[in-house]
Amino acid sequence: MVHEQSTTNPAPSDAENEGPRGDKKKVEADIAHCDGDSSNPNTSGLMLWTTQRDSAVQFRMEESGVASLPPVTINHMFEKAVKKYGDYVALASKEGDQWIKLTYKQYHEQCRLAAKGFIKLGLEQYHGVGILGFNSAEWFIADIAAILAGGFAVGIYTTNTADACHYVAENCEANILVVENHKQLQKILQIQDQLPHLKAIIQYKDEIKEKQPNIYTWAEFMELGKDVPDDQLDQIISSQKPNQCCTLIYTSGTTGQPKGVMLSHDNITWTATAAGRAVRLREATDQQEIVVSYLPLSHVAAQMIDIWLTMKYGGATYFAMPDALKGSLVNTLKEVRPTAFMGVPRVWEKMQEKMKSVSAKSSTIRRKVASWAKGVGLETNLKRINGVSPQPVKYYVAKKLVFKKVRKALGLDRCTKCYTGAAPITKDTLEFFLSLNIPVYELYGMSESSGPHTISLPDAFRITSCGKVISGCKTKIYQPDGDGSGEILFWGRHVFMGYLNMEDKTKESIDEEGWLHSGDIGKHDDKGFLFITGRIKELIITAGGENIPPVPIEDAMKEHLPIISNVMVIGDKRKFLSMLLTLKCNVNFDTGEPEDELTTEAIEFCQKLGSKATKVSDIVGRKDKLVYAAIQESVNAVNEKSTSNAQKVQKWMLLDKDFSIAGGELGPTMKLKRPVVSKMYKDQIDNFYLDAVTPTDAVIPSK
Repeated sequence: MVHEQSTTNPAPSDAENEGPRGDKKKVEADIAHCDGDSSNPNTSGLMLWTTQRDSAVQFRMEESGVASLPPVTINHMFEKAVKKYGDYVALASKEGDQWIKLTYKQYHEQCRLAAKGFIKLGLEQYHGVGILGFNSAEWFIADIAAILAGGFAVGIYTTNTADACHYVAENCEANILVVENHKQLQKILQIQDQLPHLKAIIQYKDEIKEKQPNIYTWAEFMELGKDVPDDQLDQIISSQKPNQCCTLIYTSGTTGQPKGVMLSHDNITWTATAAGRAVRLREATDQQEIVVSYLPLSHVAAQMIDIWLTMKYGGATYFAMPDALKGSLVNTLKEVRPTAFMGVPRVWEKMQEKMKSVSAKSSTIRRKVASWAKGVGLETNLKRINGVSPQPVKYYVAKKLVFKKVRKALGLDRCTKCYTGAAPITKDTLEFFLSLNIPVYELYGMSESSGPHTISLPDAFRITSCGKVISGCKTKIYQPDGDGSGEILFWGRHVFMGYLNMEDKTKESIDEEGWLHSGDIGKHDDKGFLFITGRIKELIITAGGENIPPVPIEDAMKEHLPIISNVMVIGDKRKFLSMLLTLKCNVNFDTGEPEDELTTEAIEFCQKLGSKATKVSDIVGRKDKLVYAAIQESVNAVNEKSTSNAQKVQKWMLLDKDFSIAGGELGPTMKLKRPVVSKMYKDQIDNFYLDAVTPTDAVIPSK
């Protein structure tokens, strides 16, 4: 039995069918050249996937709707944007107190010049240009220039070690590496002798301290392009086809070595078009959309939103400061006032913690007014979600007294599209913002789907659901159980080409019918909303053979206990479930390392219990009985809601340090690296399951 969901849009208009420079016949000729049959690209002999860098794939086109739009290249989409939005702001970078802005015309010129620079440095077709640094105009320009010059744009996480950088650079056969500063350059200098394809290194910020013949400043690099004729670049661009690879997104490697996700021109350009329509982005000719770029650009979500969606719809991208996630993001938001904002769950959680901390210091009257307003906001918005539209007078009073002020304080007063994705978010956080009249819409997808697959909207929204499938795409629930839950499968023009040089992994991901297997478990409700219930690889199969998704248990613990930061449930091939817990603490702005000091919210929680603890060490080191008892009560409460004894947590341990990206326990988007944590705390975990284990204050059996 299979549950398949799909949606279609009306047939595209003539304007939407325009090919490069308005020539629809040119697009059809390109399709014919790539696929062998312009009238029906899906009848060609090409496969739906490949692992070869120089191969093309079959288009996944439909006969009508958004999935029937003619495929186009990155260059075509960019040229069209320049034609429509040429004098609008494309990129804005903060230098001192000033915003340095590039229009779409200037942006395009810079990308072409950089592309010619790459050609001058010897970039070969289908070879990588690795980019290692924080979000900036140079990052965008290098990315697009690599594509225009016939190479692959390859983002590398700034948190990568030298060895991790080596793996990516070697895998994509990088000819050129673009680094931000001296710190990132040092990683490359350690490994450059092990990279036979590497020809040049470009540093785009700060002075180069160790000048070598193959290392260039950004200014030196851009000068190189002036010697390359435009015709040489145009010839390379004209040879590019929409069903060929242009970008590699490397997975975070939480369960092994990263895989190079091959995205085609059509993957990117079509997804930008379809996703923009889905979230109702406005074209700049109407009102320019504004986003703040701060999430790692090595991640597909950041690239799709910050680079491609803004390009397609003529939006402006403002770059946050490098310490955005260490505290400065809110300052940038207040200054820029974006119209759309994407935050991974941890960003929303940090905002929530900060707002609760500020509220606790307010006067009694202010707290009472805020509490009343939040009650009104949650009630009104929950009714709206359920189709009840009338808004009471008290809602408008609450909006004026509280909601508008909160939005302004967060820099979200113009933001009509607040989104979250990349990791699970708790119901508590979603309801907190909903109570403040800030609905945070979930979207769901993966690198292998060029970013989004399902999206929540103001008129299609359910708490804890990640929305409905994007028009032109399909979702299938594979081998559903009695509850309707099964593996989530994707179909659409956003499905990737394959993993570079990894045929076995590609076949595991794309089945014989061409469906992309997400590895996530989920189900649809009766209205077609998709709910994620777990991951197959995260699924715990106990020694007794019971399948248990850990995320709902972990989320329940966090909702019960405002002092808890991270939770990891353990129990695979074990007799019972156990759990590792961490406390909410402050983070060092410079290193990203968790500190010993508890957050204000955590301290307030302790005070309510009667505990005087202000540090993690006060609680863990001294075995604070009040806090430990409160944790045990929450464990008991969560266990009471379990559907079976196998799903009850029997033992738990409070760790003396929170998880972090710097510590290696979390990935770049704050996703829990379960294999890493399991290895780091192997001794403690094994201790849970010793036959003769004696309960202590740190390892507590539940009732």
